[in-house]
Amino acid sequence: MSDLRIVVASPLEEENARLLADLEPRLEVVYEPDLLRKGRDAAQQEAFERLLDSAEALFGVPDGSGKALARTVAANPRLRWVHTIPAGGGQQVRAARLAPEDLERIAFTTSAGVFSEALAEFAVLGVLWGAKRVGHLLELQARAEWGERFTPDSVSGSTVLVVGLGGIGRTTAEKLAALGARVVGVHRREVEATGVERIVPVERFAEAAAEADAIVLCLPGTESTKGMLSAEVIAAAKPGVTVVNVGRGSTVDEPALIAALESGQVGAAVLDVMAVEPLPADSPLWSSPNVLISPHTAGLAPGDERAITELVADNARRLLDGEPLRNVVDTVEFY
Repeated sequence: MSDLRIVVASPLEEENARLLADLEPRLEVVYEPDLLRKGRDAAQQEAFERLLDSAEALFGVPDGSGKALARTVAANPRLRWVHTIPAGGGQQVRAARLAPEDLERIAFTTSAGVFSEALAEFAVLGVLWGAKRVGHLLELQARAEWGERFTPDSVSGSTVLVVGLGGIGRTTAEKLAALGARVVGVHRREVEATGVERIVPVERFAEAAAEADAIVLCLPGTESTKGMLSAEVIAAAKPGVTVVNVGRGSTVDEPALIAALESGQVGAAVLDVMAVEPLPADSPLWSSPNVLISPHTAGLAPGDERAITELVADNARRLLDGEPLRNVVDTVEFY
C-alpha cells in the first residue's frame, strides 16, 4: 500500500506522471489525463471531483482556480498538501479564501526556482532592449527608413536597480553584473546576492531610482508590493529610465507608467506581466513604440515540466520523511 495518494490535478505529460512515481515509489500517483482537459462534461466533472476528494496531495490546483481549490478543501478532510504550479502560486491559494484552520492543516508549495533562469534572461533582454533603443530601431525598420546616426547606451557601466531579491531577482542581478552593470538591490532585508553592490530598503526605492538607468521588478504580487512602482517613484527616477517587469503586474501603477512613457520620463518598458491579463485591446501599451509586451510567457522554457515533477517528488519524499518542504507558501502574504 502506498504512503501518500497524490492526484494530478493539472495537465501533465504521461512521461512525467511516470517519472513522479519512479522518483518516489511510496506515492500512489493518480493520473487521468482525459479529466485534465478543458471543457469537461458534467459526468467528467463529477469524476474529476471524486478523484480530487480522494487525494491526500494534489499536483496542481484544479483548473488553476481558487474556487475549485476551496471546493476541494471543503470536501476533502484528508488533504495534506497542495503543490501549486506557478512560482507565484500563493495567489491561487489567496483566491480560495480558505479558513485559518485549513491553511494550518494543509501545506501549500510553489514551483519557485524553476522559472528563474528564463525570467532572468528575459530581464536582461529588457535592459538591453531599452539601452540599445530597439523600439526606435523597429520603428525605423517598419518605415524602411535608415534614420540618423545615434549613440545608444551601454549596459556595461550603467546602474540597474533590481527590485526584489528572491530567486528570480538574484539570478537576474548575477547576469547583469556579468555584463558589467552596477547592480543595486531593493529588498526588505539584507540577503546574499552575487553581483549586487549594495541593498537599499524598500522605503528608499524612490531615492535609489534617481540613479538608475534601468529598473527591473522581480516582485511577488502581495498587498505590500501592490503599486510599488508608483507615480512618485517614477517621477523621482532618472529621466529616460527603462522599466522591466518579470514579477507581477499588480506591482506597477500602470496608468502612471503609461503617462511616463508618453512624456519620456520612462524611455522604454519591457513587460511580461500586466495589471489585467490578457492586456485589454484598448490599452495604450499596445501601440507605444517604446514598449515590448510578452504574454506572461517569459518564464517558460523546455524542460520546465520535468523540473516541476522532480521538485514535487523531492517534496513528497520530504513530507513522508518528516523533513521541511521546499517553497512553502507564506499564508499571510501568500507568496
